Amino acid sequence: METYLIGGGWDEAAASLVYGPFLAAAGPDPVVACLLIDEGVGAADFGRYEAALRTVAPCRPYPVLVPPGGALDPAALEGAAALLVCGGLTPAYGDVLAPHAGLLPAVPYAGFSAGAAVAADLALVGGWRADGIPVCPEETAEDLDEITLRPGLGLVPCTVEVHTAQWGTLARLVETVARGDVAVGVAIDENTLLTVDGSRCGVSGLGRVHLVRAGEATTVRSYRAGETFTLGRG
Repeated sequence: METYLIGGGWDEAAASLVYGPFLAAAGPDPVVACLLIDEGVGAADFGRYEAALRTVAPCRPYPVLVPPGGALDPAALEGAAALLVCGGLTPAYGDVLAPHAGLLPAVPYAGFSAGAAVAADLALVGGWRADGIPVCPEETAEDLDEITLRPGLGLVPCTVEVHTAQWGTLARLVETVARGDVAVGVAIDENTLLTVDGSRCGVSGLGRVHLVRAGEATTVRSYRAGETFTLGRG
C-alpha cells in the first residue's frame, strides 16, 4: 500500500497536489481519521486540516485528539477509510505512535510534517547539533539538543526530514546519513508530496524532495514534481 508523506505547508495552490492522491486512494467520500497531538488547541488545528481536505474532494474527516504523553486508543480509528497523522511536536507523535507500529489499520496513511517523520523505520525527531556542532537552526530542534532518532512506524524504508527548504533542515539529514546512523533518507519541502510504494517514490506539489544516500561519499540528489526515484543504496 502506498504511503503519502507531506513536508508541511499551507499553500492553497498545493492542496489538491498533496492531498489528492491520498484521498483518491481512500475511495469515494472517505471517512478520514485525523490524528493530532492536542496541546490545548487541537480542535482548532483539526479545523484547518478538515478545511484543506474538503477543498480537494468529498470526504468526512474527524479528529482523534491525544494529549502529550497520552495513549492512542485504537478504537478511535475503527471505521476510518484513511488515516492522516498531522503536524506538531515530532517527539510527541513518536511517543504516541511507535507502540502501534505494525498495528495501525490497513488503510491509506498520510503524514503531514511530524506525521511524515514518524512514518519511517527510524524516525528523525529533532535536534540541531551533532556532537555539539550546530548543523541546522536551533528553532527547528523540536526541544532536543543532539540529533535524535527513535523507532518509527516502519511504513517507509528510509528516514524522513520535513520543511526542508523553509527550515534549513537538509544538513541535519545529511549529517545523520554521513555518520552512519541511517543508510538513506528523504528530505521533503513544504507543499510537496512524496508518494512511497515499497522502494519506489514519486514527487508532486510545489517543492522538491532531496534523496540522501550513504556510500563512499554521502550523495544528495533533488527531485521535482513529476519525477520518480528508487530508495536504496547506489
